[in-house]
Amino acid sequence: MEFSIHDKENGNYRAVEHYGSEIITDLSDHYRHILELIGEDPDREGLVNTPKRVSKSMQFLTQGYHIDPEKLLRSAMFKEDYRQMVIVKDIEIFSMCEHHMLPFFGKAHVAYIPNGYITGLSKIARVVDAYARRLQVQERLTTQIKDCIQNTLKPLGVAVVIEARHMCMIMRGVQKQNSVTTTSDFTGAFEKIATREEFIRLISSNLS
Repeated sequence: MEFSIHDKENGNYRAVEHYGSEIITDLSDHYRHILELIGEDPDREGLVNTPKRVSKSMQFLTQGYHIDPEKLLRSAMFKEDYRQMVIVKDIEIFSMCEHHMLPFFGKAHVAYIPNGYITGLSKIARVVDAYARRLQVQERLTTQIKDCIQNTLKPLGVAVVIEARHMCMIMRGVQKQNSVTTTSDFTGAFEKIATREEFIRLISSNLS
């Protein structure tokens, strides 16, 4: 069994948590050994169940490998004659840096200009999660989200901006607690300065 968010009964997507028992066993053995290597006693009361808990946590945090983001979008595609900007902003992101396997977290702002088809707004957020729940670098995550929407919906343009804090910079290394990394990627209409500036202005504003 593995993580999936596809409900086969009606074709819709919903969150379902499945933990692979064999994977849990294998990961638990490795995490027990890691505890020993760092000088801990995996048999003491507070750590007895830690390897199993961490193995479940790791499966959850990397569930994106088992999700098809393009299929997510196609599950809620609707014909609509709307050709103005659609923005879903402040989408929370929680991912793990593939270099140190430490978390990075922040917000994604995603926009597209439809070209005959729109998608359910929640599907945009699910696409972000599908790619974020993998070992990642922020730069690739930004591009993967953009490419998925562009390739699936064929819109007039896509814009993605991600702002995130990286624990590998906060907890270790240079230990800069207030640093924020911003990445962006654009296609089509958003490559025009005026359209891109409108997008930046809109994601920077607050609803009154």
